[in-house]
Amino acid sequence: MSGVWRWRHNPLRRATDRCEAWLALLAFFLLVLAAPALGWLCGARTDAALQASVRAQRADRHLTTAVVVRRTAATRLVSDPEISSGRVTRTEVVARWQAPDGTPRAAKVTTASRNAEPGKRVRIWTGRDGDPALRPMDMPTAHTHAVLAGVGAAMLAALLIECGRRLLMWRVTRRRYARLDRAWAAVGPDWGRTGTGS
Repeated sequence: MSGVWRWRHNPLRRATDRCEAWLALLAFFLLVLAAPALGWLCGARTDAALQASVRAQRADRHLTTAVVVRRTAATRLVSDPEISSGRVTRTEVVARWQAPDGTPRAAKVTTASRNAEPGKRVRIWTGRDGDPALRPMDMPTAHTHAVLAGVGAAMLAALLIECGRRLLMWRVTRRRYARLDRAWAAVGPDWGRTGTGS
């Protein structure tokens, strides 16, 4: 802004200088106002979509009590950023349970229960048909994804604004050099000769 103010009444200013100053001012306001606004809008829309997805997942999936038949693998620490913001200890077991229609089911599932010995009851996630399902996404994870989407959109907008400013500055500089070349071509051949008035 100080550059624009200084160049207003400078007798040495050129049209390209004014253009450069106003372009920098415009890019500054876009970086300060437009990029954060776009990031906030993207984050808000992403959060709304993820919250709807969380509600849909919670409506379709529910916890079911199953009985462990046998363990199939050692306990391991897993982290699924799609559904949870933390790390959870999961144990893989073969378990049996009843579907909502009363039919018996048995399958290999993972459980967060610390006691997954044969005969123990564990809680697993199942869908409406009674088949094993992934644990639904939790609200903090949805909020985290929305914030990351908003920050990413703001950074991408800032990058595009700066790239656009640099591209326009490159064109302005080329135009400035072209004008200098034309002016030099008009004056240069007679420069320094006696009687030419130069």
